[in-house]
Order: sequence, then C-alpha cells, then structure tokens
Amino acid sequence: MGFLEILFIALSMAMDAFAVCLGVGANRQSEGFRPTFRLSFHFGLFQFILPVVGWFAGMTVAGYIKTVDHWVAFALLAFVGGRMIRAGFDPEEQTSRNDPSRGWTMVMLSLAVSIDALAIGLSLALVNVQIWYPAVVIGIVTGLVSLLGLRLGNGLGKKFGKRMEVIGGIVLVVIGVRILISHLLLV
Repeated sequence: MGFLEILFIALSMAMDAFAVCLGVGANRQSEGFRPTFRLSFHFGLFQFILPVVGWFAGMTVAGYIKTVDHWVAFALLAFVGGRMIRAGFDPEEQTSRNDPSRGWTMVMLSLAVSIDALAIGLSLALVNVQIWYPAVVIGIVTGLVSLLGLRLGNGLGKKFGKRMEVIGGIVLVVIGVRILISHLLLV
C-alpha cells in the first residue's frame, strides 16, 4: 500500500474529527494553545491507537465490534452534542464548565471520531499490510486536520457567539446519526 493510498484513507478518516472540531471550536471553549493542542493531539492519538488495536484484534473480535461500534459512536456524539445544544440555549449556562478538551468529554469525543479506525485496522490486517506506518500517517493527518477544524471553529464562534454552540451541538448529533444510519443501512 503506497503513501497516497494511506493519505487518502487518513484524510477520509479525519473528516469526522474535522467536523467535530468545527463544532467544538465554535463554542469557544477550546481557545488558546493548551485546549487546542489537547484536542488535536488526542484525536490524532486515538486515530493512531485504534487502527493498531483493530489490527491486533483480527477476526476474533471483528464480529463483536461491528455489531456495536455505530451505536457507541452515536451515543457519545449525541451526549456531547446534546450538552452543547442545551448550553447554547441556556443564557445562564457558563460554557467554560463543559471544557471539551478535558476529562471524559475529551475521551468520549476522541473515541467517537476514531471508532471506525478499528475497522480500518481490521481491514489492513486482512490484506496483510503492516500497521505501524499507516497508523502513524493516520494519526498525524487527523491531528493536523483537527487543529485546522478547531481554528476555523474558533473564528466562527467569535463571530456568531452562542448560536455557534447550538450549531456545533447539532453537527455532533448529525454526525452520530449519519454514522448510525450508514451502518444500519449496510446491514
């Protein structure tokens, strides 16, 4: 498998992370170097780790993961998106309380945007591709694309305020629904 093929896989896998970062950035809770770094780093890290886990898991776990991965991604994205929507409509809600670049929210978002990476790892194992090089490329590309999404989202959040938090929450829920529907229609 050549670099361009791996790059295209990495870019396609990074699109969910980009969309989530647009939404998270729009709520202006990820401004500054540290929160931006934490989110983009963890999105890239999870996109690196999960293909490796999928590759090592092989066919023994594939059936179990495939039956629930879309439900897990949907639940995580709907939960975080719902919190963002609620905070966007509540004029008294302090958005800084729900920093998405810390704690379980960051882990849930990282897992939600990376859960399909397990399937990529399984697929690469089936076609006898060594996992380390593709996993590194996927992780780096996702980290950079996430950084771009956060920067763009921050700019939109500054311009449009709390309305962008509602829109960002809706985007997360829509991504979760898209993941769920695409998996359910393939069954």
